[in-house]
Amino acid sequence: MSKKYIKEACVESLAQAIKAEEKGADRLELCAYLAFDGLTPAPDLISEVIKAVKIPVRVMIRPRNGDFNYNEEELEHMKACIAFCKKEGAEGVVFGVLNESKKLNIEAIKMLTKAAKPLKVVIHKAIDATPDIDAALKELLQVEGVDTLLTSGGKSNAFDGAENLNRLITMAGNKLQIMPAGKITQFNLTELHHLVEAEAYHGRLIVGELA
Repeated sequence: MSKKYIKEACVESLAQAIKAEEKGADRLELCAYLAFDGLTPAPDLISEVIKAVKIPVRVMIRPRNGDFNYNEEELEHMKACIAFCKKEGAEGVVFGVLNESKKLNIEAIKMLTKAAKPLKVVIHKAIDATPDIDAALKELLQVEGVDTLLTSGGKSNAFDGAENLNRLITMAGNKLQIMPAGKITQFNLTELHHLVEAEAYHGRLIVGELA
């Protein structure tokens, strides 16, 4: 028998958050501008969603659209957003930082992870843009306080990345949770779980339409 898994719904409004909980989401990732793959939501929205739902809320910390190579000012802004999420009672924060060569910026990740403590820390799909996802995961495993890696296995969706996802899950062991993402819906989740058997899955349509 397949083990139970967590369904994390990606939402961008209070109405979507409430609907996702009603439809059986176990956890939320709150973002703004999903058309840009998610940016940091407004402070008011963060507060409203956390107050309105009973399930855990993780908040996207991404100051702008485009690449993941942030300057000092942007990193300080991210740090301030993390402090706000902590104050408001978020369960976790979601971010990713790369350097100019598209490898993980481990120093920046360590700084933000330390700022987030004791919140859960998720490194997002920025890792899928790195030249060697296995090497990137090995680096992440050395960072104390990182709980989860959100990834499509370096591919455009979780199904194409299934083989890589299985390898990453094996590599991570019990040190870090690999959470597949990328074109996962209520209709194909069971099929993907047979391929991957992860502990948690992420998607905009993971519990169905929320609009």
